[in-house]
Parts: sequence; C-alpha cells; structure tokens
Amino acid sequence: MFRQAVPCRIHRRCQSQTQIERLISVTLRYTINIVIKSFAHKELKDFFDTGKKPGIQPHHAAKLGRQLARLDNAKHATDMNVPGWGLHPLTGKLAGRHSVTVNGNWRMTFKFEGEDAVLVDYQDYH
Repeated sequence: MFRQAVPCRIHRRCQSQTQIERLISVTLRYTINIVIKSFAHKELKDFFDTGKKPGIQPHHAAKLGRQLARLDNAKHATDMNVPGWGLHPLTGKLAGRHSVTVNGNWRMTFKFEGEDAVLVDYQDYH
C-alpha cells in the first residue's frame, strides 16, 4: 500500500516521508472528501471508521469495505452501479433510497442528498 519508508530530508523530526504522505491522505479524506454524512446502522459506522467487525457478518467485511469505500467517493447513486452489486432504487416506504447486494439476503441501503450519502444501512432482507 505505502512505499517503503524513506528518510525525510526536509524535516529532521519526521521519521519518514511515508508518514507525511499518510497525514496528507488522512487530512484530505477528512477535510475534503467526506461523502457519507450519516449512518442508520451504528455497527456499520464503527466498521467504516475503525474496521472493527462486531455487528456485521465477518464474511461480508471485505465486500462491504469495498462498497463503503466506493460510496464514500460517489457523487450519485449511479456511481455504485458495479457489476454484481445489483444496484436498484427502492420503492414504497423506502422510496428515494438505493440498495446494493452484499451477500445473499444482506443489502447495504443508502440515500443521496445532493452529493452526500445519508442514512447508510446494512440489513438482512427476509
């Protein structure tokens, strides 16, 4: 993922150029590129923020992580239209929301307000 640590020639206190790159990456993510504004599922938010898996199916973690990463960079629901994810709009009381398949009956649902994803949920359809 990150390059091998290279000593920083500019700042003697920096342990590596890689640390500076990580800081810039994290700063940009949290100051510019926040698209997911709210979660309806507390454990899904915890998984997104920390990678901790309680509250989600462990075998869904890899795909759910990819879906959340894509959603966090999406500007419209159609940006989630990846083959195999089964993006579709919901109807009835959930009209205005979209769903993608995680696995089996499990879905991640979300709604867009402008260019921001809100009410991101993880649920088992029965």
